[in-house]
Amino acid sequence: MSPLVPGPTDVDAMLRGLQGPDAIVDRFPIEPFSIFRQRMVAVREQITIRRKNRGTPAAAAARKQRNVLNKEARIAMFEWLGQTMLRRAHTPTAFRERLVAFWADHFTALGKAGVARRATSPYIEDAIRPNLNGNFADLLQATVMHPLMLDYLDQIQSMGPESERAAKMGPKKKRGLNENLAREVMELHTLGVDGPYTQEDVTQLAELFTGMSFQPRNGFKFRKDFVEPGAETVLGKTYPDAYNVAPVRAVLSDLATHPATTRHIAHKLAVHFVTDDPDPDLVDHIEAAFAKSGGELMSLYEALVTHPAAWAPQLVNFKPPIDFVSSSLRGLGLPDGAFAAFTERDFRQVFATGLVLMGQQWERPGGPDGWPEEDGEWITPQGLAARVRWAMVMPQRIMGGALPDPREFVETALGRHGNDAVRFAAAAAESKPEAIGLVLMSPAFQRR
Repeated sequence: MSPLVPGPTDVDAMLRGLQGPDAIVDRFPIEPFSIFRQRMVAVREQITIRRKNRGTPAAAAARKQRNVLNKEARIAMFEWLGQTMLRRAHTPTAFRERLVAFWADHFTALGKAGVARRATSPYIEDAIRPNLNGNFADLLQATVMHPLMLDYLDQIQSMGPESERAAKMGPKKKRGLNENLAREVMELHTLGVDGPYTQEDVTQLAELFTGMSFQPRNGFKFRKDFVEPGAETVLGKTYPDAYNVAPVRAVLSDLATHPATTRHIAHKLAVHFVTDDPDPDLVDHIEAAFAKSGGELMSLYEALVTHPAAWAPQLVNFKPPIDFVSSSLRGLGLPDGAFAAFTERDFRQVFATGLVLMGQQWERPGGPDGWPEEDGEWITPQGLAARVRWAMVMPQRIMGGALPDPREFVETALGRHGNDAVRFAAAAAESKPEAIGLVLMSPAFQRR
């Protein structure tokens, strides 16, 4: 709960909030990838200058300028962390921010090297947020075909063994087919790890994906000379040899509406928003609505929030570190300009280092499967100790003298889950920061 922003009054209000303008984006902007690409172009220009002028003052100047550009991107990434926290603290539609985080994790994409390592927030702005309440097929295409995903899963390195480009390179320089993207699209993004596909389906999909590439200056690029010639058959359906992106869009649309996909997505959504072991009827309900609508995401969300299992009185799921921190800021009533004077060092000390110690480094999950959902991954001695340190110290550092009255904070932060034990602990604490920390570390606040 927030002392500044009233929550939705009912389920209908939650769903209406998803369909209205995404006003929080304008209030706390984050650079979209279409703009971020300019940073990549600028860095590459300096690399080219250095390569062409080795051993000269021009090369040294280019190296210095490249370092400046990389530092600017790194600082921007921390500022985007602050903007993300402000969005979560001030949004009137918290459900939207939860969904953004869910899909960003489901379609994990990370920059692998250089300035691209800072590109995850811009990727989310481009691929996730604009497609949040459309059709799953559109969301799937926007993420899978996004330049950051193509880079992360090595698709830009994938070349058909019999492609025109491979023939020109010759056997010694020839690059082969890379199946990373195809495998993760089936295993993680659509059908699920136990989905009805074979290794041959993965290979055929990888061959169909050949041609998708990326250029920093121009964005997505389809390279006909990389395409593996011939039709490809995936899950029993043959896609023609078109030498353009049409077959890619077609196979992604088919995967998006496959029964295994609807089951996989329904179960994952129920686990994330309700419990690690969801009621089978809840999963069935979401799956049926998703399938009936042809993949409309609003039907998925409506099925989730209208099922009784989603509103069980017990708080079951343990908050991951980022949710713990952002919900703390929301409950504290974080001011709009709280981070206006923050430096990179401040962002590191207040957020980044603490999140790492809690077990969740900002925008750096360990693999394409994103962050784990199981509570046991977050309930560790080190993780809990880090939460205690953050709860006892950082609220005062962020809020200064504007910390709320602990007695009021119990009601704001916990709502109907507040109890006499927490109220007593907050009232008996030796200081206001300690009282706030005790509320934040209460079992009711640690769960969602």
